[in-house]
Amino acid sequence: MTRQYAEAGVDLEGAEAAKARIGRAVATTRTPLSVGRVGAFGGMVRIPEGMRRPTLVLSTDGVGTKVLVALEAGRFDTVGEDLVNHSVNDILVHGATPIAFMDYIAGSGLGVQEIAGLVEGIARGCRAHQMVLAGGETAQMPGLYRAGTYDLAGTIVGVVEEDAAIHGDAIRSGDLLLGYASTGLHTNGYTLARRIVFERMGLGISDRLGGLDRTVAEVLLDVHRSYFRSVMPVISQLHGLAHITGGGIPGNLVRILPAGCEALVDPASWEPPPLFTILQRAGGISSDEMRDVFNLGVGLIAVLPPEALPAAQAAAAAAGVETWTMGEIRPGEQTVRFARP
Repeated sequence: MTRQYAEAGVDLEGAEAAKARIGRAVATTRTPLSVGRVGAFGGMVRIPEGMRRPTLVLSTDGVGTKVLVALEAGRFDTVGEDLVNHSVNDILVHGATPIAFMDYIAGSGLGVQEIAGLVEGIARGCRAHQMVLAGGETAQMPGLYRAGTYDLAGTIVGVVEEDAAIHGDAIRSGDLLLGYASTGLHTNGYTLARRIVFERMGLGISDRLGGLDRTVAEVLLDVHRSYFRSVMPVISQLHGLAHITGGGIPGNLVRILPAGCEALVDPASWEPPPLFTILQRAGGISSDEMRDVFNLGVGLIAVLPPEALPAAQAAAAAAGVETWTMGEIRPGEQTVRFARP
């Protein structure tokens, strides 16, 4: 039976070898909140003690077609770390502290090195946030996926005091927009970026990208930055946070604006990293489309009162993240507007 299953495309022996290596990686993420055994059917985690009205904040996401770049480069751990950091940021905008993560890897013909590499990257991201990798699933599905390909997704669980959760309703006219620098594309816009780099520019994964003096693989696999340590020290002083993912600045900042508030962004307040200029010129992309697809060097935007600005910038600087004031909140329609082309 096992032999026929292997002929059909599922290697149970390889899966067992990967499971053992995964178990070792998962064990490194155990925290005082962990309950139960590694490898159990369900993952368990305690709510931190001392909270008055603990509220769980959950998010599920993936890393999109960035996995195709990783496949081409033969790298697997970086996209695992991307997945964790992206998810941490998604609940951070609500003021939540991450406590548990679960991953889902689906593919076909994946070997021990590939599967274990993905989970080891995920575990590294979890350890960086003192968050338990509570469980996950690896599914080999030949027929649905081409041999050697995979998709990667995860679910994060965080916790915040209910009355401290950030929803954006505290945002008011006169608040400032504080931009936090990204580390490249993060995990969005890769379908267009790949088309430009590999088809329009005709580059290979090991070629130098433009004048960056780095290879395509190095640039496109830069790890999605986590803003947890940049933001948490001042979280109580912030009125809103927007994680700049798919949809860019206009598509994500608008999600936290209350009625009667307009966000005015000054594009002259920062210089997008050279990668974005390269993509725009080589792809012949309009500025409007660039803003809709890519983060343009802005991974997170905090909305805060002017008096909170020095503390917020100091916290980010202590975490090694560049910030700048990039606009303000004004009375108006619930929209994001750019000050000039």
